[in-house]
Amino acid sequence: MENLNYPEPPYPGQKLKKPGVEEEMELSPQWKGHNYKESNKLFGKKALVTGGDSGIGRAVAYFYAREGADVAITYLPEEEEDAQETAKAIEDIGKRCLLFCGDLRSKEFCQKVVQDTVSEFGELDILVSNAAWQNRKKSILDITDEEWKRTFESNIYPYFYLAREAVKFMKSGSSIIATSSQVATMGSKELLDYSATKGAITSFSKSLSQALIEKGIRVNTVAPGPVWTPLNPADEGLTPEKVQKFGEKQPIGRAAQPEEIAPAYVFLASNSDSSYISGIVIQEMGGL
Repeated sequence: MENLNYPEPPYPGQKLKKPGVEEEMELSPQWKGHNYKESNKLFGKKALVTGGDSGIGRAVAYFYAREGADVAITYLPEEEEDAQETAKAIEDIGKRCLLFCGDLRSKEFCQKVVQDTVSEFGELDILVSNAAWQNRKKSILDITDEEWKRTFESNIYPYFYLAREAVKFMKSGSSIIATSSQVATMGSKELLDYSATKGAITSFSKSLSQALIEKGIRVNTVAPGPVWTPLNPADEGLTPEKVQKFGEKQPIGRAAQPEEIAPAYVFLASNSDSSYISGIVIQEMGGL
């Protein structure tokens, strides 16, 4: 099968310190989409992308800017260098990028991010809840109460806080998109807590789509398989040997690059493409 020049395993067996900084990766993820052809699908739109400093979030934020949107992104203090690079790339193509540094586990931070985005941009048309936390564990006995709590407070709580605040400002034609995962439906014996949160994200999105359809706000979900981002080399339970083999079990034989995942988020945010679509999950799993 043609691999479109994307890297295949074995990858560098590198480990990163959490939360994982893309700038430190030996094999840099591909996120700018050099083969992507933009067409002003999001001209004048204002978007908020959590975890937009790196990985899928970075690619989504950049693709949105290429399609004509101004973008706000959230990130952690350790990710400042990545966030600045993302902002520069967006500003270099003539769009605005707001940077919000903080912990999404804080309800107050989530509320402030939405409010400040609206204050700066004048509106909010697109919300992408994407930031996540994961650590593989060999056994359920290895998952501490603290780890279970952190995974839920990082992955599903912020989505609720952000969406609840965002709908106060969103108008008909707006879009909410969440990042789920193949493990939401396929499961993963080493990602019990992470899989549970991704299942919650999928179910919450489907329910929220029904709750908001009369307001003209569409809610959808993207469920990627393995993607080459800092999240996995920074997974404390993923050995360097497993990092090298990351994604090889997918039918396509490799992990995705962020730029392969981002166009689905453009599609779901664009009313010219998906105005009749709400409550779905787009699975990007490399043939699985």
